[in-house]
Amino acid sequence: MSAPGAHNTEYPDHIDGAVLKIAGVVVLGAIMSILDITVVNVALPTFQEEFGTPDNPVSYAHVAWTVTGYTLALATVIPMTGWAADRFGTKRLYLTAIFLFTAGSVLCALAWEINVLIAFRVLQGLGGGMLMPLGMTIMTRAAGPHRMGRLMAILGVPMLLGPILGPILGGWLIEVASWHWIFLINLPLGVAALIYAWVVLEKDTPEPSESFDFLGMALMSPGLALFLFGVSSLPAEEGDFSAPRVWVSMLVGVLLMLAFVWHSFRPEHPLLDLRLFRNRNLTVSIITMFMFAAAFFGGLLLVPTYFQQIRGESTLQAGLLVAPQGIGAMVTMPIAGRLVDKMPVGRIVPFGLVGIIIGMFGLTQVTATTPYPQLIAMLFVMGLGMGASMMPLFTSALKTLANHEVARGSTLLNITQQVSSSCGVALMSVLLTNHLNDSPVIPGTENIPGLPDGLTETQAAILSNTNPEEFAKLQLPAAAVAQGLVDAAEAFAQTFWVAWVLVVLTLIPALMLPRRREEAHLLDDEGVPPVVVD
Repeated sequence: MSAPGAHNTEYPDHIDGAVLKIAGVVVLGAIMSILDITVVNVALPTFQEEFGTPDNPVSYAHVAWTVTGYTLALATVIPMTGWAADRFGTKRLYLTAIFLFTAGSVLCALAWEINVLIAFRVLQGLGGGMLMPLGMTIMTRAAGPHRMGRLMAILGVPMLLGPILGPILGGWLIEVASWHWIFLINLPLGVAALIYAWVVLEKDTPEPSESFDFLGMALMSPGLALFLFGVSSLPAEEGDFSAPRVWVSMLVGVLLMLAFVWHSFRPEHPLLDLRLFRNRNLTVSIITMFMFAAAFFGGLLLVPTYFQQIRGESTLQAGLLVAPQGIGAMVTMPIAGRLVDKMPVGRIVPFGLVGIIIGMFGLTQVTATTPYPQLIAMLFVMGLGMGASMMPLFTSALKTLANHEVARGSTLLNITQQVSSSCGVALMSVLLTNHLNDSPVIPGTENIPGLPDGLTETQAAILSNTNPEEFAKLQLPAAAVAQGLVDAAEAFAQTFWVAWVLVVLTLIPALMLPRRREEAHLLDDEGVPPVVVD
């Protein structure tokens, strides 16, 4: 095939320099893609001011499309990545993806109007959506069956650090420079990644024998994009499923995806090869991944918000306080990567999930005054569990696939993670919003301009921490604000309970993961007998 290692049946047991160079290419691309998902989140209030006026800022729902548009572009392009990798070669496609992402980043920095920025974010997402599945394909083919765990652990570093470093980097760049630099920083990274990939990755030898599934593309990509659009609209509609843009988008999206499932078993080479689900390892790993990503990433989203709204920390400080989770993951990820090459993944992942369960249970007990050392310890334990769970799941799913199935398998995994993360984030956002809205309205605030329904106690408490200058002008009763802070912290705790239950339920499919040695089929295409792996 087209990636290094595809024609070389001799894989050493150790991680050699050649493979580390390839890993460096993939990690650099993954860092650009994942960081840019989270780094823009902290810039949304800035976009409201920059693209509007002090008296008439752009609405939050409008600027949020800079995030939603990027996500929908990812969802649109991911399904076709597997076919394109087989058709054109992974090196060519990877270089194209980096170029699109970098060019889109520069154009975003030059945007003069919010709708133009949204359009350029879509272009950026078309490149970013291909980077992760392509990176997983390149790494899998380069590593061989005996080293996949250790190589996938390397790929997992940017996946874990992105949500942590993104808010820190974004907050810092906006403070010391301007919002333009959250995009311009990708220019030197993109140029370096292009040169690095051109030099290190081997020349492609694609075999353009498969026809493109145009009907599958017409069903799957719009269906996935519409479904995620409906899901991502839930927080803006305060959890109201009856809102037309929520239920219509989700319904049409689900119908298109169901039509795709029916269609995908008809062509010889479908856009997404659902026949891969005959592989038990892949099926169980994807089910576990779906539940895990929804619970973990949905719950993790709340943590920096808690630090800002309940504890009054700045965006930069909140990002730094979440860093222990990434540090914990960095401790266990290389250990798990080495272990997964030597023992069945079913003996590793459940222990990682137990770590997350312990850490997240601590978060269900948060109050407005929970000591920071206690919170940091909880996040560190969650990180330990995360590092022992996520990449072993990816490894388990891919290590027993044949070489020609790897690109399609990695595409399935990335779609699963994208959908489940979006669903988890939307679910936790809606639950938190509903809990916060249960707070009583402070008497007398119904006359405040712009607040026809009045200001609730939780809203007042959050305003006191996030915008103390505006809060001081309102002269609200201290007792109501104090009670609002208690109730707001309780809202976070109740939402963490839901995430905790979802992680506990993830143990059910995790216990079905392989617990004994199995055959790896990565070399089957080359006439090599199956390799026994743990």
